[in-house]
Amino acid sequence: MTGISALAWRSAWNRRSTLSLVVFSIALSTLLLLGLERIRTDVRENFTESVSGTDLIVGARTGSIQLLLYAVFHIGSATNNIRMDSLRAIAGYPAVDWIVPLSLGDSHRGFPVMATSADYFTRFRYGNHRHLELARGRFFDGSLSGLYDTVIGQEVAEKLHYRLGDRIVLSHGSGSIPGAEHADKPFEVVGILGRTGTPVDRTVHISLEAMEAIHLDWTAGVPMPGHHISPEEARNADLTPKLVTAALVGLKTRAAVFSVQRAVDNYAGEPLMAILPGVALDELWRIVGAGERAMLAMSAIVAVVSLAGLISVVLAGLNERRRELAVLRSAGASPRQVMLLLSIEGLMITSLGICLGTLATFVAILVLGPWLQSLLGIALTWSAPTPSECLLLLAILVSGMAASLVPGWRAYRMSLADGLSPRL
Repeated sequence: MTGISALAWRSAWNRRSTLSLVVFSIALSTLLLLGLERIRTDVRENFTESVSGTDLIVGARTGSIQLLLYAVFHIGSATNNIRMDSLRAIAGYPAVDWIVPLSLGDSHRGFPVMATSADYFTRFRYGNHRHLELARGRFFDGSLSGLYDTVIGQEVAEKLHYRLGDRIVLSHGSGSIPGAEHADKPFEVVGILGRTGTPVDRTVHISLEAMEAIHLDWTAGVPMPGHHISPEEARNADLTPKLVTAALVGLKTRAAVFSVQRAVDNYAGEPLMAILPGVALDELWRIVGAGERAMLAMSAIVAVVSLAGLISVVLAGLNERRRELAVLRSAGASPRQVMLLLSIEGLMITSLGICLGTLATFVAILVLGPWLQSLLGIALTWSAPTPSECLLLLAILVSGMAASLVPGWRAYRMSLADGLSPRL
């Protein structure tokens, strides 16, 4: 067996210029399969870890996925706001431990602005119930003296090169309309959050009172003509928030989650709904699952084409190697040993392609990971292969072994006489 393996290696090395293309195609298919599987796994993990420790998300009555997307991932917009009076009533439920209101809608140079209470920084969890931590500075406390304080995510700070003490101007809505800036009420960066790998990294956080202050002299999405309220005048106004976009809710016990959900859904004051983040995520994955399967199918087709190339190259080389195989037969090699020789050769080529593809995937994650995180907010990490990735590699290896049996069977059927006296 060792002698046949050595012979197979020497034979493959002698034809390395041709077989290198096959190795490259197998490596490319491995890169595509592993890369897509890693992206799929990490995207799911990033979404799942974006919020933890929150039992319910409350918002205006809409779709559960839509509520999850704009409340947690800041994607899309709310169909309607909800009254703070309603949240105070929900906070009075015996099973409710805490409520953190969220107000969305404004932006800063393409990054979403979220107004919330100071409790957000202590109540919000991500990953394995991890707390938000500061890389530099401090949290805002919601006081009037710090009305125009802001805490920004790590990605905002890195991409816009912000430091503590910098002053920034927020924009009304998406900021795409000229003159939609709240230029008269700039904010000071007092804190920069540590990286979390969640939408928090891309968010500018201000207090609920600050959100009220910058909109005192606005109506219907535009500044009031001839009416201007200075930053100091805003401090003396009633800044109690009356409407918010959504709220995160924590319960005293998880056993009460369905009863509180039903109570919110049946709230008589206004049409509200409460969703379980995990259940809404499962619904989201069921929707995007078809796209995931389509991408994996395309990668599988690339792998099949690569293995078909392996069969074609080896079969095409058989006619040139008929004398070589005949000499082996005349030296005492059995047809099975000839078949085994070509099968081992194919297995070596497939294994080398898999190794190079795995290495290329690792390098691609190291090189492109930071770029993808800054562009799309997708944090790619390299770790030990997951069971699904191991199954993909095993499938490629087994397919390569099966593909190598085709030329091996052809060589098995070649006769000694045909090899010594090839037809012209």
